[in-house]
Amino acid sequence: MINLLHYPTVIISVTKLIAIIGAGYAGMTAAALLSKHGFDVTVYEKNSSPGGRASQLKIDGFTFDKGPSFYWMPEVFERFFNHFGKSTADYYKLERLDPSYKVFWKDRTPTSLPANLEECKQLFESFEPGAAQKLDKFLNEAKLKYETGMGKFVYLPSLSITEYFDWELIKATTKLDLFASISSHIKKNFTNPYLRELLEFPVLFLGAKPSNTPALYSMMNYADIALGTWYPRGGMYEVSKAMYKLGVDHGVKYNFNSPISGIHPTSNKINLRINQFQNKDFDIVVSGADYHHTESRLLEPVHSSYPPDYWEKKTLAPSALLYFMGFDCIIPNLEHHSLFFDASFDIHAGEIYDRPSWPSDPLFYTNSSSLTDPECAPPGHHNMVALIPVSTNITETESIKEKYLEMILSRLSKHTGIDCKKHLVLVRSYAHQDYIADYNSFKGNAYGMANTLFQTGPLRPKIRSKKIAHLFYCGQLTVPGPGLPPAIISGEIVANYINKTYNG
Repeated sequence: MINLLHYPTVIISVTKLIAIIGAGYAGMTAAALLSKHGFDVTVYEKNSSPGGRASQLKIDGFTFDKGPSFYWMPEVFERFFNHFGKSTADYYKLERLDPSYKVFWKDRTPTSLPANLEECKQLFESFEPGAAQKLDKFLNEAKLKYETGMGKFVYLPSLSITEYFDWELIKATTKLDLFASISSHIKKNFTNPYLRELLEFPVLFLGAKPSNTPALYSMMNYADIALGTWYPRGGMYEVSKAMYKLGVDHGVKYNFNSPISGIHPTSNKINLRINQFQNKDFDIVVSGADYHHTESRLLEPVHSSYPPDYWEKKTLAPSALLYFMGFDCIIPNLEHHSLFFDASFDIHAGEIYDRPSWPSDPLFYTNSSSLTDPECAPPGHHNMVALIPVSTNITETESIKEKYLEMILSRLSKHTGIDCKKHLVLVRSYAHQDYIADYNSFKGNAYGMANTLFQTGPLRPKIRSKKIAHLFYCGQLTVPGPGLPPAIISGEIVANYINKTYNG
């Protein structure tokens, strides 16, 4: 007889099965990192391709980025690929845009923001005597905020305020301007109204009015002016494809056209209902889908972390009305990125946040990637995405979409000197209801939850469910916030937290 007491105890480690819901940037980041940490990872995506909002539209030889088009904070993308011994250059070619973008005003000549910092100072000086020196001081302060905010603090899971009880952060607090608004901070430094609007522009990506956005986010000005605006050759979808390929190369399994219709906890597993037909158990689930959709549609009310009225009180980033347009000529006087500030910034902002309504005279933005990358349009043609930020509390109709298309074409014609409508050969629209249909977007928002003072860090929805032990969240409605770099960071935060929790 064998005496089992003479043999050492053998501990069998079983690889944990993880399901990621959604193949947006946050979900793909979490998937790749968790697979690298030794988990068995499967991603379920309701759409037919990776990238989430950073997807692509191809029509009649024209290529459009359907979602984000500003490539800022390049070091965040680089950090992600570096985790796997790779570089962004292994997957796509980056070009710094110069100028970064062009701004059209109502009553003065357009302004192109140069990539060179010294040239940028000269530009500021031409608007306001002494502004070059003021910009130096402003950017030095913004750099401190950027290095502090984008250092270790942005990677905190933010499950408790005590995570921020750090001497380094406490010392920096007075310099971070947490309690002043970015609007007041800019006004304190610059008197020229055009410079003020130029500096307030980047915080639009954070989803709130400058008057409601903490001055901490002047770090976005540092990202804009000092670190620059970049373009991945082929479009932003090249980044989506690169993240997908890296994940697959490291063992992540992707299932497209696979919407999740239910999340049900069992005794020690989480059961997912997939495609209405399949049920499968997982040890851990990470929802990179819309947080509100997961809470209100995929979970039973008893398992939701937040009640419905919690969400109704949140300040959301705007929705957007987009037009994907193709022209049979090269439209003159535009840049890759062009901002049309030839209307009242304050009135339009009020129509988004304070008195939700269709804008009377909207600001808008255009992305013409074919000016940098001719392969995005047929020879001699011009691709353009035009975007109007709008309230989440309005609903579009065909007549409304036609009205704003006419408005955009008229103003484009005024600023470019040609009849743009005459040269329009392709147009597709995309709006509020499309965001809901494609991404289950809460109220049709385009960017997520705004980064106001009371929706920052530990005050945002948590990455860990309060009701289900093995359910986690990532993406733009949780930390750190809206935008492509924050989405990547969000995926890393949840992957690191799960790895530390389950692997020690």
